[in-house]
Amino acid sequence: MAKYKIEIKKSAVKEISKLPIKELKKILKKIELLADNPRLFGAIKLSGDEKFRLRVGNYRILYQIFDDKLIIIVVKVRHRKDVYIK
Repeated sequence: MAKYKIEIKKSAVKEISKLPIKELKKILKKIELLADNPRLFGAIKLSGDEKFRLRVGNYRILYQIFDDKLIIIVVKVRHRKDVYIK
């Protein structure tokens, strides 16, 4: 299986940079794993949206998968209480 290219939106980079170091390491490791398998065990497709959610402790990674281009775009990385607020 081909590796996917990971892209992180600027807004998500800002969110990631504000995370505690302990959580940051876990989240970056999960994002790296997405390159090999974007539909990891525990990844859930959001209803009514073309995004997936991946749980990492109390944080959530929201991302989109473009299979035709082999690209994953990380849209948000936030605490679970704030992630779905528009």
